[in-house]
Amino acid sequence: MSEALLGPRAWGDSCGRATLKATPEDFRVTEVLDIALSGAGEHLWLLLEKRGLNTEEVARKLARSAGISLRNVSYAGLKDRQAVTRQWFSLQLPGRADPDFSALWNDQLRCLEQSRHQRKLQRGAHSANGFFIRLTDLAADRSRLDERLQIIARQGVPNYFGPQRFGRDGGNLHDARRWAEQGGYPPARGTRSRLLSTARSLLFNRMLAARVADGSWNCILPGDCLAFTDSRSHFPASELAADDPRPAALDLHPTASLWGAGTLASTAQTAQLEQQVADDEPQLAAWLEGAGLEQARRILRLPIGGLTWHYPSTDCLELEFTLPTGCFATALLHELLDLSSAPGGGLESEI
Repeated sequence: MSEALLGPRAWGDSCGRATLKATPEDFRVTEVLDIALSGAGEHLWLLLEKRGLNTEEVARKLARSAGISLRNVSYAGLKDRQAVTRQWFSLQLPGRADPDFSALWNDQLRCLEQSRHQRKLQRGAHSANGFFIRLTDLAADRSRLDERLQIIARQGVPNYFGPQRFGRDGGNLHDARRWAEQGGYPPARGTRSRLLSTARSLLFNRMLAARVADGSWNCILPGDCLAFTDSRSHFPASELAADDPRPAALDLHPTASLWGAGTLASTAQTAQLEQQVADDEPQLAAWLEGAGLEQARRILRLPIGGLTWHYPSTDCLELEFTLPTGCFATALLHELLDLSSAPGGGLESEI
């Protein structure tokens, strides 16, 4: 993983090295959806298990099979191609019976559940993602690795956007810079959104990296804005009572800017740091502001839910944990080991 894109580690140097995704079964993701489906309505919801396919490929297959436009197929988040993932899709089918999808189901794609509902599936509607990750070719000091994992279980990790946000070999970032230099925006809505997210992610990671470097990423500074793990709203640190237990319980966290137009919500030294990062990337910052994006915030600290681990063999480590939506398993792995990917096993997305 690129140090330049993720930034420094918070808990010390790498504990060793391993291979990520020797097979798709070594990386499994399951969406956690806390929505009670009614069983009636014009939207058909499907829980699918896919292997060797990305989310957009599956959406296209569903649209073709159902004979509907791709814009009438929805999903909560993007998931990796080189993985075994379970995720929800919805199809808008007003006045129509359930299509026969039997020709789609095979070793790469199968349906686990289906139900009707009155509303379509919105992006980010799932409450969390559950992960199972197997790391192979492990060469590490196990006692040191266990100690690191115990720290992470108690205190979390820096909430970096993963390298997959920036594209293979940084291709998304290269394209974002090219558009920013030209002062224009991609005409295709999907490409525009992806490249704007890439630019925003880079600036956020730089802000977080600076706070990891000075040791304040999991501390509350006077100018900070605070947010709960699963909330997009925030409030000034000055409103927090000195004896409030929620920061120590990893329920409440300092934040950094997701850059856009408007005034920074942070103040004092936090605002100075964030403004300096934007000033160091003037073209990207101006490009984001010109796109109509407003200032937003993202938590700096990522709590790891239900982290467990074991060693099936001396050269293999298996991890299970849950992350909030919009957060990356690679942020945890970055704190553990130097990783190499098997051929074709690069990361794409996990939101």
